[in-house]
Amino acid sequence: MTVPTGGSTPADNPPPEARAPETREPDAPPPDARPPDAWGDDTRATTGITPVLSRSAHDRGHLARSLPDPAGGRPVRVLTVDPRGAVPVQRSAGRPRLVWAEQPALPAGSVYLGEADGVPYAALRGERALTVDGAGVDGWHDLRELGADLDDLDAGLLAQAVGILEWHTRARFSPLSGSPTTIEKAGWVQRDPVTGAELFPRTDPAVIMLVHDGGDRCVLGRQAVWPPGRFSILAGFVEPGESAEGAVAREVLEEVGVQVTDVRYVASQPWPFPQSLMLGFTARVDGDPTLRLDPTEIEEARWFTRDELRSGEGPRALPPPVSIARNIIDRWVAGEL
Repeated sequence: MTVPTGGSTPADNPPPEARAPETREPDAPPPDARPPDAWGDDTRATTGITPVLSRSAHDRGHLARSLPDPAGGRPVRVLTVDPRGAVPVQRSAGRPRLVWAEQPALPAGSVYLGEADGVPYAALRGERALTVDGAGVDGWHDLRELGADLDDLDAGLLAQAVGILEWHTRARFSPLSGSPTTIEKAGWVQRDPVTGAELFPRTDPAVIMLVHDGGDRCVLGRQAVWPPGRFSILAGFVEPGESAEGAVAREVLEEVGVQVTDVRYVASQPWPFPQSLMLGFTARVDGDPTLRLDPTEIEEARWFTRDELRSGEGPRALPPPVSIARNIIDRWVAGEL
Protein backbone atom coordinates (compact mmCIF):
# COMPACT_ATOMS: atom_id res chain seq x y z
CA MET A 1 0.00 0.00 0.00
CA THR A 2 1.39 3.40 -0.95
CA VAL A 3 1.61 5.80 1.94
CA PRO A 4 0.75 9.40 0.98
CA THR A 5 3.19 12.27 1.14
CA GLY A 6 3.97 13.01 4.77
CA GLY A 7 3.41 9.39 5.70
CA SER A 8 5.66 6.80 7.27
CA THR A 9 8.42 4.84 5.58
CA PRO A 10 10.77 2.11 6.80
CA ALA A 11 13.42 4.80 7.24
CA ASP A 12 11.07 6.79 9.46
CA ASN A 13 10.45 3.79 11.69
CA PRO A 14 13.60 1.69 12.05
CA PRO A 15 13.31 -1.66 13.82
CA PRO A 16 14.10 -1.63 17.54
CA GLU A 17 17.62 -3.03 17.13
CA ALA A 18 18.50 -0.17 14.77
CA ARG A 19 17.37 2.56 17.12
CA ALA A 20 19.87 4.42 19.24
CA PRO A 21 19.45 3.87 22.97
CA GLU A 22 17.79 6.69 24.85
CA THR A 23 19.92 8.51 27.38
CA ARG A 24 19.27 11.24 29.88
CA GLU A 25 21.36 14.39 29.71
CA PRO A 26 23.52 14.99 32.82
CA ASP A 27 21.53 18.08 33.79
CA ALA A 28 18.11 16.58 33.04
CA PRO A 29 15.67 16.11 35.93
CA PRO A 30 15.54 12.64 37.51
CA PRO A 31 12.68 10.33 36.46
CA ASP A 32 10.63 11.19 39.57
CA ALA A 33 10.76 14.91 38.70
CA ARG A 34 8.66 14.62 35.56
CA PRO A 35 6.94 17.72 34.17
CA PRO A 36 3.22 17.99 34.99
CA ASP A 37 2.19 16.73 31.54
CA ALA A 38 4.45 13.66 31.61
CA TRP A 39 2.71 10.37 30.87
CA GLY A 40 4.83 7.76 32.58
CA ASP A 41 6.59 4.72 31.17
CA ASP A 42 3.80 2.12 30.99
CA THR A 43 3.49 0.83 27.41
CA ARG A 44 0.85 -1.87 27.80
CA ALA A 45 -2.14 -2.03 25.48
CA THR A 46 -5.61 -1.34 26.81
CA THR A 47 -8.56 -3.71 27.02
CA GLY A 48 -12.27 -3.00 26.87
CA ILE A 49 -14.24 -0.01 25.65
CA THR A 50 -14.00 2.07 28.84
CA PRO A 51 -10.90 4.27 29.30
CA VAL A 52 -9.28 3.33 32.59
CA LEU A 53 -9.72 6.70 34.30
CA SER A 54 -13.44 6.67 33.46
CA ARG A 55 -14.07 3.74 35.79
CA SER A 56 -15.92 4.33 39.05
CA ALA A 57 -17.64 2.20 41.69
CA HIS A 58 -18.80 4.76 44.26
CA ASP A 59 -21.69 7.14 44.79
CA ARG A 60 -20.35 10.71 44.61
CA GLY A 61 -22.96 11.76 47.17
CA HIS A 62 -23.87 15.12 45.67
CA LEU A 63 -26.89 15.54 47.95
CA ALA A 64 -24.90 14.79 51.10
CA ARG A 65 -22.47 17.61 50.31
CA SER A 66 -25.06 20.15 51.50
CA LEU A 67 -25.52 18.49 54.90
CA PRO A 68 -23.71 19.73 58.02
CA ASP A 69 -22.10 16.28 58.24
CA PRO A 70 -22.00 14.50 54.86
CA ALA A 71 -20.71 11.36 56.59
CA GLY A 72 -23.79 11.13 58.81
CA GLY A 73 -21.77 10.48 61.96
CA ARG A 74 -19.90 7.55 60.48
CA PRO A 75 -16.10 7.16 60.45
CA VAL A 76 -14.52 8.44 57.25
CA ARG A 77 -11.72 6.94 55.13
CA VAL A 78 -9.39 9.79 54.20
CA LEU A 79 -6.79 9.80 51.41
CA THR A 80 -3.76 12.06 51.72
CA VAL A 81 -2.68 13.64 48.43
CA ASP A 82 0.69 15.36 48.45
CA PRO A 83 1.33 18.67 46.62
CA ARG A 84 2.52 16.78 43.51
CA GLY A 85 -0.56 14.56 43.37
CA ALA A 86 1.06 11.43 44.81
CA VAL A 87 -0.80 9.16 47.23
CA PRO A 88 0.22 6.34 49.61
CA VAL A 89 0.15 2.86 48.10
CA GLN A 90 0.56 -0.72 49.28
CA ARG A 91 1.53 -3.50 46.86
CA SER A 92 1.62 -6.53 49.15
CA ALA A 93 -1.40 -8.18 47.48
CA GLY A 94 -0.12 -7.82 43.91
CA ARG A 95 -2.43 -5.15 42.52
CA PRO A 96 -1.65 -1.78 44.15
CA ARG A 97 -4.22 -0.33 46.51
CA LEU A 98 -4.54 3.05 48.12
CA VAL A 99 -3.81 3.41 51.82
CA TRP A 100 -6.66 5.20 53.58
CA ALA A 101 -6.62 6.67 57.09
CA GLU A 102 -9.78 6.11 59.12
CA GLN A 103 -10.95 9.25 60.92
CA PRO A 104 -13.89 9.55 63.34
CA ALA A 105 -15.36 12.41 61.30
CA LEU A 106 -14.72 14.46 58.17
CA PRO A 107 -11.42 16.27 58.88
CA ALA A 108 -11.21 20.06 58.60
CA GLY A 109 -9.95 21.07 55.18
CA SER A 110 -10.88 17.79 53.52
CA VAL A 111 -13.20 17.29 50.56
CA TYR A 112 -16.02 14.76 50.72
CA LEU A 113 -15.80 12.27 47.84
CA GLY A 114 -18.93 10.19 48.43
CA GLU A 115 -19.43 6.66 49.68
CA ALA A 116 -19.28 3.01 48.71
CA ASP A 117 -20.83 0.08 50.60
CA GLY A 118 -21.88 2.45 53.38
CA VAL A 119 -18.36 3.84 53.90
CA PRO A 120 -17.76 7.61 53.43
CA TYR A 121 -14.58 8.75 51.68
CA ALA A 122 -12.70 12.05 51.66
CA ALA A 123 -9.41 13.53 50.41
CA LEU A 124 -7.00 15.96 52.02
CA ARG A 125 -3.79 17.72 51.00
CA GLY A 126 -0.86 16.58 53.11
CA GLU A 127 2.75 15.52 53.19
CA ARG A 128 4.28 12.10 52.59
CA ALA A 129 4.80 9.69 55.46
CA LEU A 130 6.18 6.18 55.87
CA THR A 131 2.99 4.95 57.54
CA VAL A 132 -0.70 5.80 57.50
CA ASP A 133 -2.67 4.93 60.63
CA GLY A 134 0.13 2.51 61.53
CA ALA A 135 -0.03 0.74 58.16
CA GLY A 136 3.20 0.63 56.18
CA VAL A 137 3.38 2.50 52.88
CA ASP A 138 5.28 0.85 50.03
CA GLY A 139 5.52 4.09 48.06
CA TRP A 140 3.85 7.31 46.97
CA HIS A 141 2.68 7.35 43.38
CA ASP A 142 0.47 9.52 41.18
CA LEU A 143 -2.58 8.80 39.07
CA ARG A 144 -0.59 8.36 35.85
CA GLU A 145 1.45 5.60 37.44
CA LEU A 146 -1.44 3.88 39.22
CA GLY A 147 -4.52 4.45 37.08
CA ALA A 148 -4.25 1.36 34.91
CA ASP A 149 -3.71 -1.01 37.86
CA LEU A 150 -6.16 0.18 40.51
CA ASP A 151 -9.55 -1.46 40.94
CA ASP A 152 -12.63 0.52 39.91
CA LEU A 153 -13.29 1.90 43.39
CA ASP A 154 -9.78 3.23 44.01
CA ALA A 155 -9.43 4.49 40.43
CA GLY A 156 -12.66 6.48 40.55
CA LEU A 157 -11.96 7.94 43.97
CA LEU A 158 -8.39 8.90 43.08
CA ALA A 159 -9.34 10.64 39.83
CA GLN A 160 -12.02 12.58 41.72
CA ALA A 161 -9.68 13.45 44.59
CA VAL A 162 -6.88 14.72 42.35
CA GLY A 163 -9.28 16.80 40.25
CA ILE A 164 -11.10 18.52 43.12
CA LEU A 165 -7.93 19.21 45.11
CA GLU A 166 -6.28 20.73 42.05
CA TRP A 167 -9.25 23.09 41.76
CA HIS A 168 -8.80 24.14 45.38
CA THR A 169 -5.10 24.77 44.80
CA ARG A 170 -5.77 26.96 41.76
CA ALA A 171 -8.90 28.79 42.93
CA ARG A 172 -8.08 30.12 46.35
CA PHE A 173 -9.03 33.65 45.32
CA SER A 174 -12.25 34.83 43.73
CA PRO A 175 -11.98 35.87 40.07
CA LEU A 176 -14.73 38.42 40.78
CA SER A 177 -13.22 40.40 43.65
CA GLY A 178 -9.77 38.91 44.23
CA SER A 179 -10.72 38.07 47.82
CA PRO A 180 -9.78 34.75 49.47
CA THR A 181 -12.74 32.42 49.15
CA THR A 182 -14.48 30.50 51.91
CA ILE A 183 -15.10 26.78 51.50
CA GLU A 184 -18.63 25.39 51.69
CA LYS A 185 -20.59 22.22 50.95
CA ALA A 186 -17.87 19.78 52.01
CA GLY A 187 -15.35 21.31 49.61
CA TRP A 188 -17.55 21.54 46.50
CA VAL A 189 -18.29 25.27 46.62
CA GLN A 190 -16.09 28.30 47.21
CA ARG A 191 -17.86 31.53 48.08
CA ASP A 192 -16.72 35.03 47.28
CA PRO A 193 -17.07 36.86 50.63
CA VAL A 194 -17.45 40.25 48.90
CA THR A 195 -20.05 39.49 46.22
CA GLY A 196 -21.57 36.40 47.85
CA ALA A 197 -21.24 34.49 44.56
CA GLU A 198 -20.85 30.71 44.66
CA LEU A 199 -17.89 29.41 42.68
CA PHE A 200 -18.01 25.81 41.48
CA PRO A 201 -15.28 23.40 40.30
CA ARG A 202 -14.23 24.01 36.71
CA THR A 203 -13.56 21.43 34.02
CA ASP A 204 -11.92 22.35 30.72
CA PRO A 205 -13.29 20.35 27.75
CA ALA A 206 -10.67 19.08 25.34
CA VAL A 207 -11.05 16.96 22.20
CA ILE A 208 -8.74 14.10 21.30
CA MET A 209 -9.15 12.45 17.92
CA LEU A 210 -7.85 9.66 15.76
CA VAL A 211 -7.73 10.87 12.16
CA HIS A 212 -7.97 8.07 9.58
CA ASP A 213 -8.34 7.74 5.82
CA GLY A 214 -11.42 5.52 5.88
CA GLY A 215 -9.20 2.49 5.40
CA ASP A 216 -6.12 1.23 7.22
CA ARG A 217 -4.13 4.39 7.85
CA CYS A 218 -4.25 6.89 10.72
CA VAL A 219 -2.35 10.02 11.65
CA LEU A 220 -0.15 10.08 14.74
CA GLY A 221 1.88 13.08 15.81
CA ARG A 222 4.29 14.10 18.54
CA GLN A 223 5.16 17.21 20.52
CA ALA A 224 8.77 18.14 21.12
CA VAL A 225 8.38 17.86 24.92
CA TRP A 226 7.42 14.17 24.75
CA PRO A 227 9.94 11.35 25.25
CA PRO A 228 11.88 10.47 22.07
CA GLY A 229 9.94 8.29 19.66
CA ARG A 230 6.53 8.66 21.33
CA PHE A 231 3.57 9.39 19.04
CA SER A 232 -0.10 9.85 19.86
CA ILE A 233 -3.35 11.00 18.32
CA LEU A 234 -4.11 14.71 17.98
CA ALA A 235 -5.77 16.79 20.69
CA GLY A 236 -6.69 20.33 21.65
CA PHE A 237 -8.97 22.44 23.82
CA VAL A 238 -12.50 23.46 22.89
CA GLU A 239 -12.73 27.22 22.38
CA PRO A 240 -15.58 29.45 23.66
CA GLY A 241 -18.64 29.26 21.44
CA GLU A 242 -17.42 26.10 19.72
CA SER A 243 -18.90 22.60 19.59
CA ALA A 244 -16.75 19.58 20.31
CA GLU A 245 -17.11 18.44 16.69
CA GLY A 246 -16.11 21.88 15.48
CA ALA A 247 -13.05 21.76 17.72
CA VAL A 248 -12.03 18.43 16.19
CA ALA A 249 -12.13 19.83 12.66
CA ARG A 250 -10.36 23.06 13.62
CA GLU A 251 -7.59 21.42 15.64
CA VAL A 252 -6.82 18.85 12.93
CA LEU A 253 -6.62 21.57 10.30
CA GLU A 254 -4.42 23.74 12.51
CA GLU A 255 -2.05 20.98 13.59
CA VAL A 256 -1.59 18.83 10.46
CA GLY A 257 -3.27 20.83 7.68
CA VAL A 258 -5.95 18.39 6.51
CA GLN A 259 -9.73 18.67 6.31
CA VAL A 260 -11.86 16.04 8.08
CA THR A 261 -15.42 14.84 7.94
CA ASP A 262 -17.46 12.03 9.55
CA VAL A 263 -16.54 13.15 13.07
CA ARG A 264 -17.76 10.45 15.47
CA TYR A 265 -17.79 10.44 19.27
CA VAL A 266 -16.06 7.46 20.92
CA ALA A 267 -15.75 7.98 24.70
CA SER A 268 -14.68 10.48 27.35
CA GLN A 269 -12.20 10.41 30.21
CA PRO A 270 -11.34 12.76 33.06
CA TRP A 271 -7.78 14.04 32.89
CA PRO A 272 -7.25 16.01 36.12
CA PHE A 273 -3.84 17.40 35.19
CA PRO A 274 -5.05 19.85 36.24
CA GLN A 275 -8.73 19.97 35.25
CA SER A 276 -9.57 18.61 31.80
CA LEU A 277 -12.22 16.30 30.40
CA MET A 278 -11.02 14.50 27.29
CA LEU A 279 -13.73 13.95 24.66
CA GLY A 280 -12.60 11.21 22.29
CA PHE A 281 -13.50 11.11 18.57
CA THR A 282 -12.56 9.59 15.26
CA ALA A 283 -12.55 11.67 12.06
CA ARG A 284 -11.99 10.81 8.40
CA VAL A 285 -9.75 12.83 6.09
CA ASP A 286 -11.70 14.67 3.41
CA GLY A 287 -9.62 15.45 0.33
CA ASP A 288 -5.84 15.75 0.08
CA PRO A 289 -4.19 13.58 2.79
CA THR A 290 -0.84 15.37 2.61
CA LEU A 291 0.19 16.50 6.09
CA ARG A 292 1.24 20.14 6.53
CA LEU A 293 2.40 20.63 10.11
CA ASP A 294 2.14 23.60 12.41
CA PRO A 295 5.67 23.55 13.88
CA THR A 296 4.59 25.52 16.95
CA GLU A 297 2.30 22.66 18.05
CA ILE A 298 3.51 19.49 16.33
CA GLU A 299 7.15 18.48 15.95
CA GLU A 300 6.38 15.52 13.70
CA ALA A 301 3.33 13.70 12.31
CA ARG A 302 2.99 10.71 9.98
CA TRP A 303 0.49 8.29 8.55
CA PHE A 304 0.76 4.81 10.07
CA THR A 305 -0.98 1.65 8.96
CA ARG A 306 -2.82 -0.76 11.22
CA ASP A 307 -0.22 -3.40 10.42
CA GLU A 308 2.61 -1.09 11.50
CA LEU A 309 0.91 -0.37 14.81
CA ARG A 310 -0.13 -3.98 15.37
CA SER A 311 3.32 -5.39 14.63
CA GLY A 312 5.32 -2.81 16.54
CA GLU A 313 6.98 -1.50 13.36
CA GLY A 314 5.43 1.93 13.83
CA PRO A 315 6.34 4.45 16.53
CA ARG A 316 8.93 3.57 19.12
CA ALA A 317 6.34 4.28 21.83
CA LEU A 318 2.60 4.86 22.07
CA PRO A 319 0.68 6.48 24.95
CA PRO A 320 0.33 4.38 28.12
CA PRO A 321 -2.93 2.61 29.01
CA VAL A 322 -3.87 5.31 31.53
CA SER A 323 -4.69 7.66 28.64
CA ILE A 324 -7.80 7.67 26.47
CA ALA A 325 -5.45 8.14 23.51
CA ARG A 326 -4.17 4.58 23.91
CA ASN A 327 -7.70 3.23 24.32
CA ILE A 328 -8.78 4.82 21.04
CA ILE A 329 -5.65 3.67 19.19
CA ASP A 330 -6.02 0.08 20.41
CA ARG A 331 -9.69 -0.07 19.50
CA TRP A 332 -9.01 1.33 16.02
CA VAL A 333 -6.18 -1.14 15.43
CA ALA A 334 -8.54 -3.95 16.51
CA GLY A 335 -11.12 -2.76 13.93
CA GLU A 336 -13.66 -1.72 16.58
CA LEU A 337 -13.78 1.93 15.45
